[in-house]
Amino acid sequence: MNIELQHAVSQFLYQKAALSDAFDWDAYLDLYDEDSEYHIPQWMNDHEYVKDPNQGLSYIYYEDRSGLEDRVFRIRTGKAASATPLPRTMHSINNIQVRSIENGLLEVKANWHTFYNRQGLEGYFYGLVTYILRPTEDHQFKIRRQHTILLNDKIDSVLDFYHV
Repeated sequence: MNIELQHAVSQFLYQKAALSDAFDWDAYLDLYDEDSEYHIPQWMNDHEYVKDPNQGLSYIYYEDRSGLEDRVFRIRTGKAASATPLPRTMHSINNIQVRSIENGLLEVKANWHTFYNRQGLEGYFYGLVTYILRPTEDHQFKIRRQHTILLNDKIDSVLDFYHV
């Protein structure tokens, strides 16, 4: 694997995490292609999760970026009671693996965990994520697909896109 590519992808994911922690929603949304898919499937049992969002339940499923845009709109306008106030978050990404796939795209796998504090309650979410990234002409990337596996057995609070 090209070390420069590995570094660039790692920096991109670290930037994505930092933008979420800073609530910089415009820059965060700009990381996604307009037709990018965002999926956090639910577990069917201890070892199988829903593969097709049209055939089972998901914690979050957006067919394209407009789902994320709508969620950000609701947060900004105070129409998302579950996100008022927003929690303080700290995202951490590790074990980043990059491989080239068809059509010049990249498949990126990583482990993640996010600690949060909201109204005096603390917690964490953790899991695995697979991205499909499209390299851009300016040597950056756009997210074509984000498929996040949540490994928590218990969800004691709201789960939203900014937690993962």
